[in-house]
Amino acid sequence: MRVNVSVNGEPMAADDVWEGESLLYVLRERLGLPGAKNACEQGECGSCTVYLDGTPVCACLVAAGQVEGRDVVTVEGLAPAGELDEVQRAFVEAGAVQCGFCTPGLIVQAHSLIESSPGVPDDAEIREALAGNLCRCTGYEKILDAVRLAAARKNGPAS
Repeated sequence: MRVNVSVNGEPMAADDVWEGESLLYVLRERLGLPGAKNACEQGECGSCTVYLDGTPVCACLVAAGQVEGRDVVTVEGLAPAGELDEVQRAFVEAGAVQCGFCTPGLIVQAHSLIESSPGVPDDAEIREALAGNLCRCTGYEKILDAVRLAAARKNGPAS
């Protein structure tokens, strides 16, 4: 089948797609967007988190047949002008990246949290929002620092 989908604001089509193929596979292998990472393929790690119609989802759990005519935004799409998004920049500045495998999913999920929260979320809110994203390299402290930094820049200081 052919899948027509808007990815990062651009209409795209993938041909010869099996309807049960994952959105993750379509993004990475058919459309050449390697940002979302393939780790667990079971929705347990969050490395493949993308926006689907504005909601963060694990792309490995979404069948390609479900995305026809829908809108997907990947970590690449957060910075369409070639400049880093505030969350991406904060992750770099705070040193919240190590091997980088979990980073795209964490960035998309953190972006969602910041977009939906006024002010700077507290550590408990950040931890809850990122609970579905696993990192094997860090103790999460620099990730928390990055989210707080990005939220402060976008939403102003904590109240």
